[in-house]
Amino acid sequence: MKESISFWQMAGFMFAGVVGTLLHFLFDWTEGNICVALFSAVNESIWEHLKLLFYPMVVFSLIEFCFWGRSMKSFWCIKLIGIIIGLVLIPVTYYTYIGALGINADWLNISIFFLVTAFVYWTETKLFKSGHFCCIHPKLPVILIVLLAALFTAFTFLPPHVPLFRDPVTGTYGMCV
Repeated sequence: MKESISFWQMAGFMFAGVVGTLLHFLFDWTEGNICVALFSAVNESIWEHLKLLFYPMVVFSLIEFCFWGRSMKSFWCIKLIGIIIGLVLIPVTYYTYIGALGINADWLNISIFFLVTAFVYWTETKLFKSGHFCCIHPKLPVILIVLLAALFTAFTFLPPHVPLFRDPVTGTYGMCV
């Protein structure tokens, strides 16, 4: 079982990388479809780019759960930890390099996405294989993941006017309707 976890986690990394990349462009490709706005980036803000990691990870987690996650009590706790690590590391890394180097380079932003995604899946793999991770309540992480999805939806349409939600290209916030 532990060997197959590595396979699934590697597949998850590839899935998140490919689907996250596609989600970056999907809103524009669909000419601003509101339904697509719920799970793809609607502008260049860091907040909207967090969807590129969050939704592919959630979708692949559901696939993993169906195939092998049911047998692991801590499955959703570990997945929530991975998601939170990714959602924290992307903006922290982005704002650190922007502040330190004073530049905003697309190749660095893309690198951050893939490096953070790899780190998240590596961390999850270590937690799954350790077998020592204990979940306080197995339903709590699912509730928190659903809450995060609700926040992504709400802040796409009604974002706070703080830098995390500001599109650095247009200076707008959220979905411009």
